[in-house]
Amino acid sequence: MGNTPTAPDLTTQHLRSEIAAERRALADLLEHLAPEQWEAPSLCSGWRVREVAAHMSLGFRRSLPRVLWELAKAGGSLHRMTDRTARADAAAFPPGELARFLRDHADHPWTPPVGGYIGALGHDVVHGLDITAALGLPRHVPEPRLRILLDHVTPKSTKFFGADLDGVELRTTPGIAAADAPAPAASSPGISWSFGSGSPLTGSAQDLLLVAFGRKLPPGRLHGAHAARFTHS
Repeated sequence: MGNTPTAPDLTTQHLRSEIAAERRALADLLEHLAPEQWEAPSLCSGWRVREVAAHMSLGFRRSLPRVLWELAKAGGSLHRMTDRTARADAAAFPPGELARFLRDHADHPWTPPVGGYIGALGHDVVHGLDITAALGLPRHVPEPRLRILLDHVTPKSTKFFGADLDGVELRTTPGIAAADAPAPAASSPGISWSFGSGSPLTGSAQDLLLVAFGRKLPPGRLHGAHAARFTHS
């Protein structure tokens, strides 16, 4: 399981501060994307960067009754509802406005149906990586945010996100904070963390977080006998 020499601060105030900082950082990043990058595929199957960005602000822009109405229209399928709303909103709003939604609602107290503020942090961090990892951008998620999320990876959470880790041990690569981090970050000690049992699957902390959230990564980022299983062909 996780190995964290210094326990992360999990107070509500600290978690909300980390969430707000993550949203502002992602707004900064989105605002500088080229038009073709907005149309590029993300790590979320079937979604471009536009759909991911639109989905990230759904909870800020739509009231709970409206979300429940959308869920009813989708026959109770959360997946169908989120896919439909992401596509509709991606078509309805220009890129600059999708980025601004994150900045303007950085301090919004939204949380997903399960997981509380840790779930909200995971939602923002992972969807941000869905964009940057797919585009090959050198974004390095701050270590405290990664530690919080890695320490809350459980068999229940991996099952919820559809991550098939049977026979696999996730293990961070020593000395690597992020596969796409700038040189100073890549030379730091990084995060020491492992999860599961079986044949080691190694990579950066943030790439393994994506694996735990059911994502397949671009080639060359993961190593081990089962790397191909978690890599886009």
